[in-house]
Amino acid sequence: MRTTIYFKDLRDQRRGFIGWSIGVILTVGIMGAFWPFMKDMPDIAAFVDAYPEAMRKLFQIEAMTSGAGFFNVELFSLMLPIIFLVFGISRGARLVAGEEEVGTLEVLASVSVPRYRILLDKALALVTTVSGLGLVTFLATWMTSALFGMGVPTGEALMASAVMAFLGIEFGLIALAVGAFSGHRGLALGTASALATASYLLYVAGVFIEELETWRIVSPFQQALAGGPLGGGWRAVFVWMPFVGVLAAFASGWRFDRRDLSS
Repeated sequence: MRTTIYFKDLRDQRRGFIGWSIGVILTVGIMGAFWPFMKDMPDIAAFVDAYPEAMRKLFQIEAMTSGAGFFNVELFSLMLPIIFLVFGISRGARLVAGEEEVGTLEVLASVSVPRYRILLDKALALVTTVSGLGLVTFLATWMTSALFGMGVPTGEALMASAVMAFLGIEFGLIALAVGAFSGHRGLALGTASALATASYLLYVAGVFIEELETWRIVSPFQQALAGGPLGGGWRAVFVWMPFVGVLAAFASGWRFDRRDLSS
């Protein structure tokens, strides 16, 4: 039954996953199509220098003269993090709280399967789908780089795509945990989204406000985006992102195991 729950959740998400994958492929491909025009700009250095110093530091704009730097600024610093956050949070909120609100979770919990195993399978399904989107991102980045001569190393594309997945997994599992704790999909969506917004604001504000700079390290966006992520290399802090999500899901297990489910 445990395996059945896991694969059922994957089947339920397959159409949405295909749609999101197509969106990622189109996003990466369209941005890559701009690279040949960008690299041939005669005044690209002046264009980069026109940005305020804090903005150049935040988005590593000086690196836009390379294919990897261009993708960092245009994709991996904002667009792809948003895509992975929305994807992970929406699915995390739906897997437990969403099923509870429509009445299917109570039926599932009535069979002889411990609730902690239900929660575990749903968490594994979430990690699988977000990781799958990360794989799609890697393939799209690799193929687009080859098609438009961007010169993005394969290892860097793989690492950056994995970091995007880590970000989605962290906040997706937080949404899953809030949903398992409360049974309310809206609360799960709102809490995880608010945490993501606050984390991003801390990441940005730390560049402009000296007193907040030392606190940036606690922001998942600082952990994910500092120094790249495309070309930033592996950093041990990456492990912290999915670990926080796993910890949140684990902490919600005791409450999920004991509370009455909505019918």
